[in-house]
Amino acid sequence: MPDGVEVLPRGVSLEGVLRFTEVAARALEAAREEVDALNVYPVPDGDTGTNMLLTMRAAVKAVAGDCPDGQDHSADSVCSALAQGAFFGARGNSGVILSQFFRGFSDALNGEEFLTAQDLALAFKLASAGAYKSVASPVEGTMLTVIRMASEAVQDPDLDVLSLWETAYHASREALERTPQQLPVLAEAGVVDAGGLGIVILIGGALRSISGPD
Repeated sequence: MPDGVEVLPRGVSLEGVLRFTEVAARALEAAREEVDALNVYPVPDGDTGTNMLLTMRAAVKAVAGDCPDGQDHSADSVCSALAQGAFFGARGNSGVILSQFFRGFSDALNGEEFLTAQDLALAFKLASAGAYKSVASPVEGTMLTVIRMASEAVQDPDLDVLSLWETAYHASREALERTPQQLPVLAEAGVVDAGGLGIVILIGGALRSISGPD
């Protein structure tokens, strides 16, 4: 590790990135049926949770293949594998958006060994921009809004990595709760956005992965 670089709280190592993918995938798997049941937009086909989980599994598989245990890997290489796996394994609209979320992280960590607070703020910013660009006609009150609100909340250079993840998590939850106010079809069904809940679960998984044993 380079002199002067701390793994926590200022930075997250390879192990932290790997743990995030595993914890997030397990969290999505546990909540898949719940997320599927909320799926009423854009069509009530009940597969948002499943699509996000399949996309996440493809991402995790790619990381395991490209970054095997027992070798040294940078956060750059791990996130690159994560983004590539999600892109090629994306399922449905929610999977495509999720893949662009990870692409933002990959772009922000280009050439970086560790995920620092500055990197994380940039990663969320690029993730939000990429997610919106992946949709021809972005609609507020969806997972796009949840990603954007989390991104806007973490643009604080004075916070460390753990504090930024906590901020992103709380901001994403608040954004999710407001989705029915932004999208009438959600209000009519009495639910929050399914994809938005998936994003909250992923960010929550990341928070658990760096704040202590799962």
